Amino acid sequence: MLQQTQGNILELGAGSGKLSAQLLLELQQLEALPQQYFILEVSAYLREVQQQALQRMLPPDLTARVQWLDELPPTFSGLVLANEVLDALPVHIIKTREQELQELGVTCSSGTFGWQARQVSSEKLQKRALELNLPPDFQTELNLAAPALVSSLSAMLQHGVILLIDYGFPRHEYYHAQRSAGTLMCHYRHYAHSDPFLYPGLQDITAHVEFTAVAEAGVANGLNLLGFSSQAQFLINCGITELLQRYSPSEMMAYAAVAAQAQKLLSPAEMGELFKVIALGRGYANPLIGFHQGDKRHKL
Repeated sequence: MLQQTQGNILELGAGSGKLSAQLLLELQQLEALPQQYFILEVSAYLREVQQQALQRMLPPDLTARVQWLDELPPTFSGLVLANEVLDALPVHIIKTREQELQELGVTCSSGTFGWQARQVSSEKLQKRALELNLPPDFQTELNLAAPALVSSLSAMLQHGVILLIDYGFPRHEYYHAQRSAGTLMCHYRHYAHSDPFLYPGLQDITAHVEFTAVAEAGVANGLNLLGFSSQAQFLINCGITELLQRYSPSEMMAYAAVAAQAQKLLSPAEMGELFKVIALGRGYANPLIGFHQGDKRHKL
């Protein structure tokens, strides 16, 4: 049974565990540590990776605050954090051809994988695709799992904020006529490409997030939309430039490493504009500093 306090943090899919460790160290400096830091991780391998990383990076008193979960708790109050989780959820590939709406499935012939057009697999998917009024000869992804996850988080959240960080667009940009090939991307050993059949079982396959659907799912389940912005604007609002001042330019090695990391997070050519931050909440009326300037809720 989870101990319910508004100071708890629940991170979904903590990856390598590096973000969890850095958050706890920074919160310790700010004297704002959560009573408990929960990590929902369904992969036994990644859970072991996270445990080893946190034991290596954190003192024992901070490590003791971390607890791993196998599933969402029935209720939770505090901060729910998901960094690059929504993009990894399964998507449906939809294609418009003349007057027909098709779904692309996977076929295997002589040991080779490929796409095969078929009828749309469910009425829910068909309805969602028709509502979008997609242009002709247009291929895109429909993610039904992301709104479903937000609905589950909404049902769980009693009081607090859900903060989702990922790359993607509002609906009017996601399904723009110029994005006629969709957003599906694959990553294999730092090599990015668009062929999901190139290294089957070895590569990560992702799709950009359609944030309007995320916002709609939260609001439909009784949450308030608290903010939406680019990652760069969010980090600037939160004081990333002040953090850089902790490092003296005279200490060239340390300063250059931190400045390079900040450049990657902020630059429009890197993660700064493509990555977005959206916040949903229940019973939380205070303005969030991350959206103090550049809030783009109106573009959803």
